[in-house]
Amino acid sequence: MSNGNEAPATWLSQEAHDRLQAELDELIANRPVIAAEINARREEGDLRENGGYHAAREEQSKAEGRILYLKELLRTAQVGEAPTADTVAPGMVVTIYFDDDKDDTERFLLGSREIASTTELTVYSPESAIGKAILGCRPGQTCTYTAPSGADIKVTVVAFEPFSG
Repeated sequence: MSNGNEAPATWLSQEAHDRLQAELDELIANRPVIAAEINARREEGDLRENGGYHAAREEQSKAEGRILYLKELLRTAQVGEAPTADTVAPGMVVTIYFDDDKDDTERFLLGSREIASTTELTVYSPESAIGKAILGCRPGQTCTYTAPSGADIKVTVVAFEPFSG
């Protein structure tokens, strides 16, 4: 069934799923309000110089984009606890240290940026440079990635655990 080209599953806690579903429901319920605002602004006259009309249209565009994004995310997300693994995978809280300095540690969630609103942890995408570098690593394993600045950065995975939301 898997063709190997699929993105890693996005795992959401039930709480995060419910919060995103509520946001989606609110955005959909707000569609008539935005449409009424556009119609009211349209009746004000010349659309080329009507800032309120253009602002309402922009708000509608942003809301529709967010609706499409949330629908797809909620359609494809796995709800519950991410499966445990013996290597770093999306949905894990990872602790690393930089270079060979065991005192220079960072703890973060490897997962969807969407989940950032549900946690105080920094969130790195599995598609980010550091995310790609540590995927599949085991505790004690060292890997290197190229930062956006062009510098090669060496990190060692200390530990990881499933994100509990």
